[in-house]
Amino acid sequence: MERLILSVKADGDTIGGIITCVIQGCPVGLGEPAFSKLHADLGAAMLGINAVKGFEYGEGFSGVGQRGSEQNDLFINDGGCISTCTNHSGGIQGGISNGQDIYFRVLFKPVATQLRPQSTVNKDGDEITLEVKGRHDPCVLPRAVPVVEAMAAMTILDHYLLNKMVRM
Repeated sequence: MERLILSVKADGDTIGGIITCVIQGCPVGLGEPAFSKLHADLGAAMLGINAVKGFEYGEGFSGVGQRGSEQNDLFINDGGCISTCTNHSGGIQGGISNGQDIYFRVLFKPVATQLRPQSTVNKDGDEITLEVKGRHDPCVLPRAVPVVEAMAAMTILDHYLLNKMVRM
């Protein structure tokens, strides 16, 4: 990844990428079945990050070619604990955490500001060439990892506190 980013930077260009996040140890029962679904709130938090263009949780798009019988996470008794034998859903079923690892992917677009000349128009509509100077990241991914982690942590904490308030 580092070599690719340096190569793209040397070209004066930018590149996007995907960050995978895994939340371990999330309590069972966070989220709601209709409004405030946990995956919807995680998606909203991630899509609120600059340069994010996509959010996928569980097997998402890759599971679309399978049948329901192949994607269903069946519940089992695992030594006295209720669990699932698979985790295709990414730890969230029906908008509610199920105790499995929650995993999702966040897609970041390439940075629009490039260190190579770009054709554009000015406020009057005249065609001009834009040449940007200064320090610009060729890829936001290295800086975005702690942002994704923080947004995920805040979303889980928010649902945890909401869950505690409802149960009081």
